[in-house]
Amino acid sequence: MKLIVQRSKNSKVLVDNKIVGKIDKGLVVLVGFTHTDTIEDIKKLTKKLVNLRIFDDENHIMNKSILDVKGEILSVSQFTLYADCKKGNRPSYINSMRADDARKLYELFNEEIKKYDIYLETGIFQADMLVEINNDGPVTIILESENL
Repeated sequence: MKLIVQRSKNSKVLVDNKIVGKIDKGLVVLVGFTHTDTIEDIKKLTKKLVNLRIFDDENHIMNKSILDVKGEILSVSQFTLYADCKKGNRPSYINSMRADDARKLYELFNEEIKKYDIYLETGIFQADMLVEINNDGPVTIILESENL
């Protein structure tokens, strides 16, 4: 499982020119799954995500989590996070989990976030989305289950 986490002032997801997800201060999380991912990976990464101290405290030091600042999360599924670009110029997505299985894990991931009482918005799984991210900082962190 791989998460691209971006601190955001405000962000939104549009599908067919309609806003389907929108947040103010918080995190945009691009979420990708590979074949070996499990529910335990989801629990482990979600706990890391909500406790990640990447928001400024009163001394302008990144020392607060999304829980501390009562921020929001915009979760967007993105199978391209597991693109393999080693051969040629056209990425292979062989390492991305099959859509049916990934959809189940993505839904479980979002349910796990909600357990922390965090306001959550999402994109639409497998939709052609326009994601507008107002990256604050910019701050971008990559979290991978294999590295935790």
